[in-house]
Amino acid sequence: MYTFLPENITPVKQKVPKEQKPLIGAVLLGIFLVISAVVSWCFYSVSLRKADRLKTELLFLKKDGFVILNHQEKVVFRMAFQSGVLDLDSCAKYGAILSCTRSDKGPLKFFVQTVIKDKATVMCYRVRWEEFVADTSIMHTMYWDNAYWYGGAEMRTQHWPIKLSGYQEPKPFVTGRFFGGILESYWLSSNATAIKINASVPFHLGWNSTEKAFFFEARYKDSPYKPPPGKPPFPELSYRVCVGSDVTSIHKYMVRRYFNKPSRIPSESAFKFPIWSTWALYKANINQEKLLNFTESIKKYQFNYSHIEIDDMYSEYYGDFDFDPVKFPDAPAMFKKLKEDGFKVTLWIHPFVNYNSSNFGVGIERGLFVKEPSGRLPAMVQWWNGIGALLDFTNPSTKEWFQNNLRQLRTKYGISSFKFDAGETSYLPNQFSTYQSLSDPNMYSRRYTEMADQFYDLAELRVGYQSQNISCFFFESSTGIPIGDTSWG
Repeated sequence: MYTFLPENITPVKQKVPKEQKPLIGAVLLGIFLVISAVVSWCFYSVSLRKADRLKTELLFLKKDGFVILNHQEKVVFRMAFQSGVLDLDSCAKYGAILSCTRSDKGPLKFFVQTVIKDKATVMCYRVRWEEFVADTSIMHTMYWDNAYWYGGAEMRTQHWPIKLSGYQEPKPFVTGRFFGGILESYWLSSNATAIKINASVPFHLGWNSTEKAFFFEARYKDSPYKPPPGKPPFPELSYRVCVGSDVTSIHKYMVRRYFNKPSRIPSESAFKFPIWSTWALYKANINQEKLLNFTESIKKYQFNYSHIEIDDMYSEYYGDFDFDPVKFPDAPAMFKKLKEDGFKVTLWIHPFVNYNSSNFGVGIERGLFVKEPSGRLPAMVQWWNGIGALLDFTNPSTKEWFQNNLRQLRTKYGISSFKFDAGETSYLPNQFSTYQSLSDPNMYSRRYTEMADQFYDLAELRVGYQSQNISCFFFESSTGIPIGDTSWG
């Protein structure tokens, strides 16, 4: 049996009793608060995770740089990224490595790796920023803040600690006219922090004394640095920053990590007594009579001496390995007299062979010189004594030929050692080729010092790069600056 209702009949709604309305409102409010709490916790958790992944030990990474704290939670190191800012959403932390894959300019390879040597005394961080765009540049700014900084290059006016004035755009950090002949890409501060730029970096250095900052730039464009053979010109700026409990411990660690020690000790007399040089009195106007008169005066006034140094212009042509017979008519007798008088003798030497020397043809025939990019002809260079070719000490044959000529001089005249002048990369031509490719032009200076190290006993060098293990005396004489004309402040 079915019951039918008229279509115009509407069911009556049940009304909520007044006493139940507050209860329903409370339930709805509770649900809303629970949802809000869950959402807030999710955002908070994400923030915590991001904050955690942008911190590694005592280094705090931001999109535009990073700071490092010491164990007393004091900021002791600040670095700013000038060539781009990191996309922090691309960053992730895996163990001791915090890495990012993008900047505001596009893809990149960036990471900070924590290297703990002794957490109580030394904490180090490897930092690397690599671009994937050819001929671009990467620049980071390191602030001096209120610390004293030491290291870098031996410049004409040498303040200790470092004191630089004005503004300087980054320049190639190579041995030569601007930074001088002796340099190392290492700095140490009174805050017990140290930084070492990796040798693989096409490194350029500048500064801003107003902001108390160094500019560290990596680039291949308009630079003497070249990418490794077969590699695209993608620059990288990589370095290690270490923080220690005190300056001594951090410096000792960096020395053990990066710098070798000399394997031999030079002559004790060179430490104790003066080196008498003909250059100081006669410059290039030297001959046999003047030299003997010079040594007689030293003896007459009873001066102490380590040895006598025969400097520029004793040979007929630059590149010869013997004495000018006109200026030194009886060199064997002269050396016999010097030996009888108790003088050891060293000779000035250099890496140039001028075109009018007989050894110029020898060098071309044997392939001993730095060449033009084609590799066929020697690359002629202008130096302070004319025009000539530059010996290529990346070539083992050049090194052997040069050392053999010096040994013959020692045997023939009883010469004790040599003063090795020049060797700076600034004498390399703008375009050149060498036996071994020079991605870092400073390695030319390094090869020059390695050649000279065989004559270490009384040898002198005016150029040095990664040369802490070279057992020679180093003298500062920036290109174009008279010897001994440096000023220490």
